[in-house]
Amino acid sequence: MSQLQRERQDSTETAVRGPAGPATPRARAAGIPGRLFRKGSTWLLALVWLVVVGAPIYYMIVTSLEPTSVYLSANPWFPTKGVTGANYGAVFSSGIASYFFNSVIVAGCTTVLSVAVSLLGAYAIVVHARRWTGIVFRCFMVGFAVPIQALMIPLYLAILRIGLYDSLLGLILPMAAFSLPITILVLVNFLRDVPRSLIDAMRVDGAGPLRVLLRLILPLSWPAIATVGVFDLVSSWNNFVFPLILTQSPSQATLPLSVFNFEGNHLQNVPEIMAAVALSAVPLFVLYLVARRRLMAGLAAGLGA
Repeated sequence: MSQLQRERQDSTETAVRGPAGPATPRARAAGIPGRLFRKGSTWLLALVWLVVVGAPIYYMIVTSLEPTSVYLSANPWFPTKGVTGANYGAVFSSGIASYFFNSVIVAGCTTVLSVAVSLLGAYAIVVHARRWTGIVFRCFMVGFAVPIQALMIPLYLAILRIGLYDSLLGLILPMAAFSLPITILVLVNFLRDVPRSLIDAMRVDGAGPLRVLLRLILPLSWPAIATVGVFDLVSSWNNFVFPLILTQSPSQATLPLSVFNFEGNHLQNVPEIMAAVALSAVPLFVLYLVARRRLMAGLAAGLGA
């Protein structure tokens, strides 16, 4: 029998028998080392990432609880002579509570304003698509190509001339404006997946644009809103450039700027500096613990899209 005839016979037998059955125990056993290697490498990479992320946090917390004399004379990674809360007392005595309150106002108002404007803009771009809405969307996307540093001088002059220099409102408006491109981009991509039939059904029932937005678009957009809200909140909370350029008096300073000034005044006292940094990071940890489920849901929805 020739080679061609044998190949035809094998193909005929395969077609008669149908597709191959389940893998035999020997075949499954042969694939175990590969699965174990992939699982082990995944756990190893996760452990390495945990060390990279956790080591600075551990150092910050441990150092903030040590007296300065112990920090200078012993190993700061392994405290052996007790802990103290005097460093946190020194930070609170410097007036960090007022800076914290300013940061809460600026970050909260910036997030609410940015998300509200972006949701309205994304709703107009996707649901009420017109020729001019596409042009507006492209104009917002140009913001990705313009660095903040290139606009600092014009922004400073504009804030100064309209009388908002050295005020919290003068921080909120620019921060919200610079966060619009990424927020609108995420919400537009999310709203494009909303079934058009649902919108048309509400319109047939007599619902106007505002009712469609409040009754349909807003409830369906909560995962995306939570995602961009957390992103905008963290960005505005950690923003250092705008408070440095657009404020002057200590009463209008935010937490990142106050930590910078505190570090300059306590350059030789590393434990107190670590205490200030730890206090400034606590709200972000609390925010993550509270909103992690909605954040992961929003990211999963965006990746699925």
